[in-house]
Amino acid sequence: MSEELLSFKEMCAKFEVTPRTLRYYEYIELLNPDRQGRSRFYGAREVARMTLILRGRKFGFQLEELRQWLLMYDREGTTAQYRTFTEMADRKLVELTDQQIQLKEAIKDLQEVREFTSTAMLRDD
Repeated sequence: MSEELLSFKEMCAKFEVTPRTLRYYEYIELLNPDRQGRSRFYGAREVARMTLILRGRKFGFQLEELRQWLLMYDREGTTAQYRTFTEMADRKLVELTDQQIQLKEAIKDLQEVREFTSTAMLRDD
């Protein structure tokens, strides 16, 4: 049974990315599609990698960080990749928690300034 391959256009549609994004991911070696002439085809491996890339981007990981992590699977295997991801996730969770605290403080401050301004505006009318 042969593997189902997606064309360049199908890959863009499946992941809702622009052609420019997909070409860039190939350029920085996050993806390596099969080529037939000028056409590119993406198999299960590339679809899985794209899923991981987009999930990693959602979590705020840098593309180079993701590239190194994906390469690790080929060089060192699943266990090393899992271990590294756990470390990456721990660092990112600390960073996101700090950002969350800062956002809560900014929201509180903005609400207070808005309330003051709104009250002052009513007094001036």
